[in-house]
Amino acid sequence: MAKEMTMMADMAMSKGRSGHLYIQTNEIENAVIHYRRGVNGTLTELERVRTGGAGSGEFKPISGQESAPNAFEGASSIIITPDRRFLFTTNGGDNSVSSFSIGQDGELKLLDIKPTGNPVEGRSGTAKSVSYRPSSRTLYVLHSFGPDHLRLMSVGADGKLAPRPERHTVNTHDKTNRVATMVVTSPNEKFLLVGTTFDEPIVTTGLYPDGSPILWVQRNGGAYHSIASNAPDPDGLAIFPIGEDGALGTGRLVDAKGGSPFYIAFLRSRPNTFIIGYAVGDGVSMGTIGDDGRVEIGPLVKIDTSAGVPTELCWASVSSDDRMVYATNFGYSNISSYHINGNGLEIASDPACPKVSGDGTARALNGTVTSGPADNWLSPDDAYLYQIYGNAAKLVCYATQTDGSLREIGSVKIPYNSPQGLAGF
Repeated sequence: MAKEMTMMADMAMSKGRSGHLYIQTNEIENAVIHYRRGVNGTLTELERVRTGGAGSGEFKPISGQESAPNAFEGASSIIITPDRRFLFTTNGGDNSVSSFSIGQDGELKLLDIKPTGNPVEGRSGTAKSVSYRPSSRTLYVLHSFGPDHLRLMSVGADGKLAPRPERHTVNTHDKTNRVATMVVTSPNEKFLLVGTTFDEPIVTTGLYPDGSPILWVQRNGGAYHSIASNAPDPDGLAIFPIGEDGALGTGRLVDAKGGSPFYIAFLRSRPNTFIIGYAVGDGVSMGTIGDDGRVEIGPLVKIDTSAGVPTELCWASVSSDDRMVYATNFGYSNISSYHINGNGLEIASDPACPKVSGDGTARALNGTVTSGPADNWLSPDDAYLYQIYGNAAKLVCYATQTDGSLREIGSVKIPYNSPQGLAGF
């Protein structure tokens, strides 16, 4: 009983703590914006620190659009090491990674910048997602475009980066131009998981006259098929075993049980359990991975799709107590929430907040006008959720409610269309 009371007291004390939040601008001269989080959730910009690398700007390499939000169709482009010593961010425009030290007051100091090893072809590179394995000090860098989707770097004790020669792909024999979304290291550091979204990039399939991307194309002049990964071919989730030195073994592709398995997040109290958000599957499911790498994925729980499909449910945050999931819908310009009940999921609030409007220039896969919500981040005390709306040029702060809904309490202006990634503490 005393132990339970102590835990409750600690949880109560954690409420209302201030902290720090970081976002990359993804501008041509890329920078990280550092905000202080107030005890009431509000954000105050403290500094903008150049990464030394290039972003894609407003240009969207995935579709070839001159100006559109969510440039790389990916997630987790900024991460912080568990000991809070370092911050890493991708520079998608020139395919490089920057490392920063994090000071006592959250201030950033650029330590190093290194190319990933993938050349830039055309107007922009596509380095987008990073994951870190502390025990071997290995950084995994995912590119939206392959064939070398995955590149590795070693991280020195001083935060300096050393590119490694290894390269890995999520392509298959007959799918030679797939689009990857996010890379995640399992909590036991034995496996690397990679999500995918398209079997062919939209830049090759094209756009409809209204600006919405073409999702269905003819294969070899025959029947039309969806370019969404894992729809219907059961090969959308990539699993790589990790060696003691961080090197990756031969990857395998497994059935993710839904179209475009975009986002992956592990639970804290059950480190073999993860949730998947599906961009074209229009919902979230829960899965497990065994010590042998065997994956089991439960039923997909869809949100209300009456506004059109796909919803592009692409990003998610899991609460620290593993009870809530907040999932961002790019196509709907809003957020939905789920309860985690035992080994299952159920809708908590759908939508959890009103739609946020942009300037009317961006369209989703389903043809709806979107404000381009992308990465989100939940504060460690689960009190506040922060959401990027690129086409609205703002980062919105919501106060979480007990029923799963979100109450907007403020926003800050961010660069138009380009920003990517959120990380903080």
